[in-house]
Amino acid sequence: MTPATPARDTAPVTVDLSPQQLAIRGMHCASCVSRVEGALASVAGVTEANVNLATERATVHFSGPMQVERLAEAVRRAGYDARAVASVADDDEEQRERRLELQRLQRRFTVAAVLAVPVVLFGMFGMFPPFDAVPMRVQNLIELVFATPVQWWAGWPFVRGVILAIRRRIADMNLLVGLGTLTAYLFSLAATVMPGALVRAGVAPHTYFDTSVVIVTLILLGRLLEARAKAGTSRAMRRLLELRPSVAHRVVVARATLVPAAGGGPAIAVLSTERLRDAVEDVVLDDVVVGDVLEVRPGEKVPVDGVVLSGRSSIDASLLTGESMPADVGPLDRVHAGTLNQTGAFRMRAERVGAQSMVMHILRLVQQAQGTKANIARLADRIAAVFVPVVIAIALAAFAAWMTFGPEPKLGPALQALVAVLIIACPCSLGLATPTALIAGTGRGAELGVLLRGADALEAAEHIDTVVFDKTGTLTRGRPAVTDIVPAVGHDPATVLIAAASAGQMSEHHVSIAIVRAARERSLTLVPADDFSALPGRGVVALVGGRAVTLGNAAFQIEQGVMLDALEAERERLETEGRTVVAVAENGMLLGWIAVADTLKPDAPATVTALERAGCTVWMITGDNARTARTIAAAAGIDATRVIADVLPAGKSERIAALQREGHRVAMVGDGINDAPALALADLGIAVGGGTDIAMEASHMTLVRNDLRGVPIAIALARRTMQVIRQNLFWAFAYNALGIPIAAGVLFVWLRPGGAIGPLWGWDGRLHPMIASAAMAMSSVSVVASSLRLRKFRG
Repeated sequence: MTPATPARDTAPVTVDLSPQQLAIRGMHCASCVSRVEGALASVAGVTEANVNLATERATVHFSGPMQVERLAEAVRRAGYDARAVASVADDDEEQRERRLELQRLQRRFTVAAVLAVPVVLFGMFGMFPPFDAVPMRVQNLIELVFATPVQWWAGWPFVRGVILAIRRRIADMNLLVGLGTLTAYLFSLAATVMPGALVRAGVAPHTYFDTSVVIVTLILLGRLLEARAKAGTSRAMRRLLELRPSVAHRVVVARATLVPAAGGGPAIAVLSTERLRDAVEDVVLDDVVVGDVLEVRPGEKVPVDGVVLSGRSSIDASLLTGESMPADVGPLDRVHAGTLNQTGAFRMRAERVGAQSMVMHILRLVQQAQGTKANIARLADRIAAVFVPVVIAIALAAFAAWMTFGPEPKLGPALQALVAVLIIACPCSLGLATPTALIAGTGRGAELGVLLRGADALEAAEHIDTVVFDKTGTLTRGRPAVTDIVPAVGHDPATVLIAAASAGQMSEHHVSIAIVRAARERSLTLVPADDFSALPGRGVVALVGGRAVTLGNAAFQIEQGVMLDALEAERERLETEGRTVVAVAENGMLLGWIAVADTLKPDAPATVTALERAGCTVWMITGDNARTARTIAAAAGIDATRVIADVLPAGKSERIAALQREGHRVAMVGDGINDAPALALADLGIAVGGGTDIAMEASHMTLVRNDLRGVPIAIALARRTMQVIRQNLFWAFAYNALGIPIAAGVLFVWLRPGGAIGPLWGWDGRLHPMIASAAMAMSSVSVVASSLRLRKFRG
């Protein structure tokens, strides 16, 4: 009997084309970044590669299936280490590597700094007491003994960089530093062990051991500071990950097992009797799946995103969103992973687990923002790509010029110019100018509740002159609330509200829900209702304390025989203001009117004022009717001429495009699914926290705290960050533009008559390599310090 051929699985094969993250090691400057990006871009199928020097991460986009090892191998061929990473924050291996790198740098710097002391003392003060008591040849030997471990052990990364650069025919910062220090060391070695040969060649046997050791020490110090800064860039992201608990309490009601049926029939699912009672088991967080019922106890962190099923508590979300006040939660309220449960216990249904949780979403947005590049950063990379070869050419040209036209002895000044150019031109500050500012800016934004999707959002926000707000859920709370209670003669507002809420407490209509919520907020005691009946589109009827209470619109109340004339003027006034008005009657007698509306957020007027002060024109767009829209706009302080009402969802993006055609740089602020096209089309899309996922995905920025004051803060932060980036790049370029010619010796002046040296203002115009290395290190430190100013941004 021929065995049956198994059915072929015809399900479509899905290919994961999400960007791949790589951890890169060995980068030190902007030219390193360009080289790694070029290596990744050369791999077939790669459409885009972005490398961030500060986070040491590469983000690679591709058009089809991709073997990650091909990407890593391309990076290794370029002279750097690479491996694939999955976590949005540093994984354990990356943290371990960072710690080891810090320890190695610390050891190298400490050894170099200690051994450099005697070398510098003899090199600079050897001709003065008490050092002049030591013969010069002995001084040189002492310097050689102490300088050798500095050059070949502490400075080994630079020596190795020269070897790799020559072998791979590349030019980077290591090549600059290595060539400079090796040149100084090897010439000094020759001057120490065979001074006579140099004298016979017409070269003064001066030593430059102090130059090489100080350069190595200063650059190691700079790299140590950079490594510490890089280690700190992911600290905030790791803290977000640490918000999640490691264990969740999963509720197990019953467990089904398959029991074979008698006679060989199909198996029957039977509930195991030992698990019939409600039980709770502890599981690791990664084992929680959507649909699991979890128990959250007092003082514990919420494990995943979900909805409360039973129980009530107070949730502290300050670590996640920055909200200072805890929020009360109960059945049907949403809770997020990482928030702290305070007093009560509750059970929840898991809805978003693992990478889908809000914590992970925030981490992805922050990492994506730090991994992308603004156009201004790409400009720096393009310049850096040709910078190192040009610098080497200038250094060789300076050496040749001094050897040809310089005063005797020529080799010493020529060597000094060569080393000084190579050292002062190291593009550390250029490579750090943009990423450090981006990290500081995006990090500060996250602390203020503003998440940036990418660096291009900063450039877009800088030029915004028009801000368009969606109304419902953005300028307003997004849910109906009681705004007015107008009691009839002989009644008070509390009586009217208790009657209405008692009658409507079993209704699911949004007006009834708003009325019941208003009564609870006022701590009013509701009366149980009997014989409840809801009439869709009209109202509800119920027996409350033995009295027939009706709650509904005017037409419904008239049908019930209720006389409304006494308060008709009040009803018309409230409806004119865009409110939904319902009447409350008891046993056929009018108790009063209750007005319900989607109320303005309390921070909306201050936000509009702040934006106008920042030079932005504020608009409001809504699908609501013009009367309601104008009422909300007036309360927010928006001019009635800048209100766009009765707009269908597809029409919002059309209105945004119309403003752009008029020459405006438009920011759109929204929260709903129907806002997503407009958010994507706008020059800057800002999603309000608490909105839909699609709105957040379509936007360039997200306000985590659901606080409109984040809009002017986001724009101000973007402008400030771009200002700092420009300042950093200016000083980085200015430093090199000024330092390289000086290092080459253009300020050196000699008087041709008699061949006498003519000093310039008491200085002969030559730049000692030690001074060049100190200036190079200080330029990097100044750029980092400039970027760190953003951490103090207040908005």
